Amino acid sequence: MSLLTLGLNHKTAPVDIRERLTFGPDVIVGALRSLTDHTAATEGVILSTCNRTEVYCALEPQASTAQIRDWLGRFHGVDPQLIAPHLYLYQDREAIQHLLKVASGLDSMVLGEPQILGQVKQAFQTACDSGAPGRLLGRLFQHCFSVAKQVRTDTAIGSSPVSVAFAAVSLARQIFSDLSSQTALLIGAGETIELAARHLHQHGIGRIVVANRTVERAHLVASQFDGYAIALTELVNHLPEADIVVSSTASPLPVLGKGAVERALKIRKHRPMFMVDIAVPRDIEPEVGDLNDVYLYTVDDLQGVVDEGMRSRHQAAAQALEIIDLHTDEFMAWLRSLDAVTLIQDYRRRAESVRDETVARALKQLAAGKPAEDVVCQLAHTLTNKILHTPSVRLRHAGREGQSELLEAANRLFALGQNIGDTTPDTTCCPDEVATRAAAGGAR
Repeated sequence: MSLLTLGLNHKTAPVDIRERLTFGPDVIVGALRSLTDHTAATEGVILSTCNRTEVYCALEPQASTAQIRDWLGRFHGVDPQLIAPHLYLYQDREAIQHLLKVASGLDSMVLGEPQILGQVKQAFQTACDSGAPGRLLGRLFQHCFSVAKQVRTDTAIGSSPVSVAFAAVSLARQIFSDLSSQTALLIGAGETIELAARHLHQHGIGRIVVANRTVERAHLVASQFDGYAIALTELVNHLPEADIVVSSTASPLPVLGKGAVERALKIRKHRPMFMVDIAVPRDIEPEVGDLNDVYLYTVDDLQGVVDEGMRSRHQAAAQALEIIDLHTDEFMAWLRSLDAVTLIQDYRRRAESVRDETVARALKQLAAGKPAEDVVCQLAHTLTNKILHTPSVRLRHAGREGQSELLEAANRLFALGQNIGDTTPDTTCCPDEVATRAAAGGAR
């Protein structure tokens, strides 16, 4: 059994190709069933996000990987040759390592972003609900969740700000150590404001107020984070409530002037205000920064924080890769151990069969009145002879043929500690002596 990862992402394929290969919630269950029913994949998990589509499979030995690629194209009605240049394919160790990197945020567009781990968990849960993963992928994905958690715990991969919104919230937490009693006023309702609201909400902000020219749009953002929406015309009335102000609109002129902030500070009795102007051109008049009790930052001020955050994350990524390499080797060791499982099971079944047969014969002898001591001795001799017979024959043949590697392997397997080059007979464990003793026992 081998592992395979086939996929494409924001680094290998343009958005129009990625869009054509997305698995929506309405088709993914059927896709998993199709994958395991009509290809060489015995197990499957599909991860599909806006930035990547990946198929994780367990394959039978010597299975064709091209079959999975062709299936991916056919399922979406796309010529497999069209998508082939955009695909990457990893097997076994590389497939394991890739999944660990993905779940840890090392393969994301924003290095170290945490959302991908939740998406991987959801993909695995969906596959489990469909019965698509088996022992192999089940073990692999549980392993990857544990490793991703360790990466988050043991490195700073997700702690440094790498977006302007994240940097703004990080600075706010430095000024207000506890955000739970603070009110944030967010001006605008675009992607940056929504991201800032998300970060503030995750860090326990007390209240969120979203002001926008279109109240409906403000409400869409505010409702996600237990906040409330106001019109931009109401901004001045709510400004005294705000401990934190983050502004990002498309207005060509400032939406917040020095006079409005001065009046708000008087009402606040000069409690400090932290203000971040992310807009270009500016939303907040530069003179606001001259006021006492106001901490005003612009997008240029935050860029240095973002750049430093990226450097920090790249350093943490190097540490994360060391953790991932270690746990990739650990999983590969478990995977290799599966090769021995069937062999061990067959060997045990054979030994148990010999045991059952020998015990049944001994019980008959006891029932017939044969002395217990004689029965026990014969049982021991018979078991020893039958269990050692085949290995002894093979070892003698290996010795005659000069198969020193097999002899050395047996030496290690049975922990005998013998010098293979020493031809002096060892009468304490000579196979012929064992056979002779067993024969003598059987002749009683």
